[in-house]
Amino acid sequence: MKGKKVYVGMSGGVDSSVSAYLLKKQGYDVTGVFIRVWQPDNSECTWKDERRDAMRVCAHLDIPFITLDLREEYKKGVVDYMFHEYSVGNVPNPDVMCNREVKFGAFWKWAKENGGDYIATGHYAQNVNNSLWEGKDKNKDQSYFLWTLELYEMPHILFPVGHLDKPEVRKLATKAKIPVFDKKDSQGVCFLGQIDMKEFLKQHIETHKGNVLDLEGNIVGEHDGAVLYAIGERHGFTIFKNTNNQERLYITSKDIHANTITVGTEVKIDTDIDKGILVKNVVLRDGLDAIKTCRLRYRQEKTKIKSIEKEYSYYRVILENPEMYSSGQSIVFYNENVCVGGGVMM
Repeated sequence: MKGKKVYVGMSGGVDSSVSAYLLKKQGYDVTGVFIRVWQPDNSECTWKDERRDAMRVCAHLDIPFITLDLREEYKKGVVDYMFHEYSVGNVPNPDVMCNREVKFGAFWKWAKENGGDYIATGHYAQNVNNSLWEGKDKNKDQSYFLWTLELYEMPHILFPVGHLDKPEVRKLATKAKIPVFDKKDSQGVCFLGQIDMKEFLKQHIETHKGNVLDLEGNIVGEHDGAVLYAIGERHGFTIFKNTNNQERLYITSKDIHANTITVGTEVKIDTDIDKGILVKNVVLRDGLDAIKTCRLRYRQEKTKIKSIEKEYSYYRVILENPEMYSSGQSIVFYNENVCVGGGVMM
């Protein structure tokens, strides 16, 4: 691939930095690109520091550096989408939308217009003959967040560190004297900085305090607004009545219209769950018969699929062992180590 032009999305972290280092070593014509995204006015997001780190890395590697302003695209495709989904009771995944709309959407469009043959990121995933594979490091694998990639997009996407585990990446960064070799991994949603997600949402969507119910329907506490919570959450609500047990409680269901959430120590599977999960916005890079397992949340053990069928514009997925989920979250399909696609649960 000597001479092929690749734009590397540089976050200022070690993974994207080592990605740029490896690509240059392989003979690519590499340019580092720091993507600036939208952030609220009161955010403590350290984008200037991250940009400075990315610049230092590019200077160390002796490659060009560009700042790409995608604030408008991020606000529209990620933040506004998130506001809408939460307001109707869904729990969206901003990382998935960022990948679709920004990192592999607007970024690739810009790269192509500027002579790019490829774009590359520091994701822990692998592009094997235009199939999306899990990253070698199972603790860092990010294929769950990349399910929206279309088959036609795969030929121009590179994941240079996907075949490595994190300690190997750190070791390479140290050996190459990359300035951010010992930098800690980023946590949370990038545009929020230290702002709590629920506090941020309360500033932008309508919320009202409501009742927390136990599994028998008794009022046992108070919450800040049912739209703010996801199934399985264990915090963010107040219990003020003795629930006759000392075990930690988590959310088993929520009723947006009644503005209530129900908590318990175990999940009671709703009979509707047995009928399967309706999935929209499905992306498939292979046929339905290739789908064997799925994940309903990040880092979850894969769950076996009993059947998957198309119904009009949706798909119905029946799991061998039904489990609760939050509408708006991603279900991601796998065939062993290959990520076949995914969709949004309804």
